[in-house]
Amino acid sequence: MASLTLLKWTAKTASRHARSLVGAGARLAELRAVNAGLDGIQRRFASTDLLKTELYDFHVNKGAKMVPFAGYSMPIQYQDSIMDSTTYCREKGSIFDVSHMLGITLSGKDAISFIESLIVSDIAALKDGSGCLSILMNEQGGAIDDTVVTKVDGENVYFVVNAGNREKDLTHINAHLAKWKADGKDVSITTHEDRGIFAVQGPAAADTLQKLVDIDLSKMYFSDFTVAPIDGIESFITRTGYTGEDGFELSIPSHGAKQIIEALLSAGDLKLAGLGARDSLRLEAGLCLYGNDMDDGVSPIEAGLTWTISKSRREECAFVGGDVIKKQLADGVGIRRIGLICKGAPARNGSKILNEDGEEIGHITSGGFSPCLKKNIAMGYVKKGYQKSGTELKVEVRKRVSDAVVTKMPFVPAKYYRP
Repeated sequence: MASLTLLKWTAKTASRHARSLVGAGARLAELRAVNAGLDGIQRRFASTDLLKTELYDFHVNKGAKMVPFAGYSMPIQYQDSIMDSTTYCREKGSIFDVSHMLGITLSGKDAISFIESLIVSDIAALKDGSGCLSILMNEQGGAIDDTVVTKVDGENVYFVVNAGNREKDLTHINAHLAKWKADGKDVSITTHEDRGIFAVQGPAAADTLQKLVDIDLSKMYFSDFTVAPIDGIESFITRTGYTGEDGFELSIPSHGAKQIIEALLSAGDLKLAGLGARDSLRLEAGLCLYGNDMDDGVSPIEAGLTWTISKSRREECAFVGGDVIKKQLADGVGIRRIGLICKGAPARNGSKILNEDGEEIGHITSGGFSPCLKKNIAMGYVKKGYQKSGTELKVEVRKRVSDAVVTKMPFVPAKYYRP
C-alpha cells in the first residue's frame, strides 16, 4: 500500500582532484584548507535573500531566533537555551523543522540500479520499506553528500539530501541520469519541493505520533518507511533522525505542515527545538555534519564510515569513485576521523590536534560542550596511528594547549528502535 501510494503521489506531482594517495601530512593540510573555506560558504548561506519554509511565521510567533542557514531563514533556538533543548530532547522529545532539506524519489524498473551506481550501499538487498545511511560519491572517491536511502519497493527509491548540497547533488544526479536515459534505461526523478520535513526525536516521539496515526508504530523499526495519514494528512514516515535518539522524519505536504506540527505539540510532551540543539545532539551521537566532518575531498573510509559500504559491493566497487575506494580498502588510508574528550576551552572547527611531543597530527572538524555529558567533546582527523581509543593527545585552542583523549563514538549511547 505504501509503495502504491507513493507511486500515485509521484505520478501526480510528477576537492578532490584525481590523484594517487598523498602523505598523511599533506592530506591533513589539504583538509584544513577545505575547512578554512567554510567561512566563505557560511557567508554565502548568510545572504540577505533568504528562503523561508512554510512554517517561518509559525516559528517567529513561537519566539524562535531565526538565523541564515543553507540559504534559508531557520530557527536556531526558541525560549529555552540550546543546552536545555538538548537535554530535553534526550529526556522527553523535540520537534525540529528541517524543511530546508530536499526529498527526492527515483522511479522506474532501473531506479535501484541507478542509485546503486552513485552510492556505496546495496539497496537491492533491502526489504521493501526499509533504508540505510549511504554516501553519494564523486569520481575521486569523495563524498558529495550523506543520505538515508529508502527502498520503497522494487521500482521506487526515496532519499533526502542536505539543504546546502541541493544544487550540487541534483546537478550530479541529473548528469548521470541523462546518460542512463540516453541508453534507454527506465528511471525518472521527482523532487518534492512542495513538502515540509519534521524530525520528531526522543523517548516521547513514538507515543506522541502514535496518537495521530492508525498504523502500529511498535512494528516499525529503525530505518523503516511507510506512507500513512498523520492527523488525516497523507505523509511519508521514516523511523530515523540525526540525534542518536529514537524518532521519525515526517515528509508532509506543505499545506498540512502547520496542522501537523500543532497536533504533535498538543498530543504529548514534545517541544519545539532549533538547529542549535540539533547540532549538539548529532555531535553527542558522533554523527558527521556535512561540510565540517565530511566533504567532497573526504572518502567514506577516511571518515570512519566504511560500514556504509555494503560487503556485497566491496569486491567490485561498481559505483562512481569505486576504483579509489577499492584501492583504499586494500591499502588503507593515511588519516582517520576520531572522537575526543577535551579539557580546557571547547575545541572548534580548525583547532590543531597535537601529539604528546607537540607535533601537529590533525585538526578538529566539530566540537563543543556536551550538555548531556557536561564535558567538552570533539571530532576531527588525525594521522594513522593516533586513532586508537585511549590515546592521549593535545588540542590547541586560541594558542592554549590542553589535554585530550581519543574516545569511541557515539559519545552518548544511541537509542535507535530495533527488533
